[in-house]
Amino acid sequence: MISWKTPAEVEIIAEGGRRLALIMKELGKATKPGIATKELDRLAESLVFKFGGQCSFKGYGRGNEKPFPSCLCVSLNEEVVHGVPSQRKIKAGDLLSLDLGIFYQGFHTDMAKTWPVGEVSDLAKNLISATEKVLWLAIEAIKPGRRFGDLGFIIQHYAESQGFNVVRELCGHGIGRELHEEPEVLNYGQKGTGPELVEGMVFCLEPMLTIGNWRVKKGNNFSYKTIDKSLSAHFEHTVAVTKNGARVLTVL
Repeated sequence: MISWKTPAEVEIIAEGGRRLALIMKELGKATKPGIATKELDRLAESLVFKFGGQCSFKGYGRGNEKPFPSCLCVSLNEEVVHGVPSQRKIKAGDLLSLDLGIFYQGFHTDMAKTWPVGEVSDLAKNLISATEKVLWLAIEAIKPGRRFGDLGFIIQHYAESQGFNVVRELCGHGIGRELHEEPEVLNYGQKGTGPELVEGMVFCLEPMLTIGNWRVKKGNNFSYKTIDKSLSAHFEHTVAVTKNGARVLTVL
């Protein structure tokens, strides 16, 4: 069942989102060749507590899933999402995706971003650029009365027009008092389908694009990787539907 948030609740989520955006900015500054992904996780957890929140992901699991062991998801290259931090070191030429959620005053927020580490190929740069741009194209289309299928269509159409593919086995989600709420927010679809966008909805849009096959497989732990080991990129914002369109809650 889809939940709606009151204006007061949206303000709390927005403050949590602002703090999350500050943390993500600091993580971006710390990213450099030679740093272990576990170091980024330790930094993320310390910043979450510094900013008065709790880690949304650490210990999280649904159903029979094992609880996620870290505060931060760190995914490299062909890893799409849910990479577990380790002693693995980031190298020049990597694509680095960071995904972080925080719990602040009773509500979750969630965001993700992909960075190039040092010099990367033009194709990799284009992949990152297209993934970020398509997120904002979908955000700009949000308004009451539209449907979630409209957003999925925009994401899929633009991604494919740029020569990339959209991961279909993973998606965005509603968010609030629970980290994952209804509805599922697909990154593909048909216009005029899916639930209607209504003022007060809060959800995460998170396109995941690849340069190759869109299919993914789950590794031995938590991470999902492209089935053909092609590069992927991931961007995410938490947004609220207002009478005037979208309000992005995970920005400074």
